[in-house]
Amino acid sequence: MSINPDELSFWGHLDELRSRLIKSFIAVVIAACFFYLYVDRFLAFLIKPVGKVIFTSPADAFVVRLMLLICGGVVLALPVIIYQLWQFAAAGLKENERKYIRFFAPASFILFVVGCVFGYWVIIPVGMKFLLSFSTESIIPMITLPNYISFIVTLVLAFGLCFQLPLILMLLAKIGIVTPAFLHQKRKHAIVLILIASAILTPSPDAVSQILMAGPLLVLYELGIVASKFMKSQRTIGGE
Repeated sequence: MSINPDELSFWGHLDELRSRLIKSFIAVVIAACFFYLYVDRFLAFLIKPVGKVIFTSPADAFVVRLMLLICGGVVLALPVIIYQLWQFAAAGLKENERKYIRFFAPASFILFVVGCVFGYWVIIPVGMKFLLSFSTESIIPMITLPNYISFIVTLVLAFGLCFQLPLILMLLAKIGIVTPAFLHQKRKHAIVLILIASAILTPSPDAVSQILMAGPLLVLYELGIVASKFMKSQRTIGGE
């Protein structure tokens, strides 16, 4: 019985994906073990914007630490994870296209970190100040630990992912799927999609949090258009 080359290729790619995922998982476990030494300090750092929080269930403090441990392990292992993902993607690229992994992989990690830092240091203080401003003498904020950490982590990671937008547009422009003219023409549609994405990604249903995310996303979209123009010019110069 002869083996179909396409079928063999499919199982070969599947085995490659499994290998990359295992390496990423091992990196996360090792990073989480290291992060365990600092999880309490990091938890105190996250709580700092509101001062104090409470927990209403005996397991809350443990579950939150476990969640932070997993998130910390993933973030610390992110260079390895991104490298493994890009290496897997490289298998489907042409030889002259693989060189761009050296740029996109580190850039992806840097943009993720910048997005997380922006979300924590800029957006969260503004958002928390606004939301807590509605408290009165008879309406006292009693923020629970799980809800607060879930809010912070979700928002920070969402900004880390959103900051990938210029890089994604650059990549799409590089491989010829979109053009700067197309992105400029579809700006109105992009604004609608950004508003929808902001409503989905923000952990809080209030309009302020959504606007705080939509604003940077619109700026990132414009930066993506500029970056796509640069990639198009490079493509033209390179004769690709």
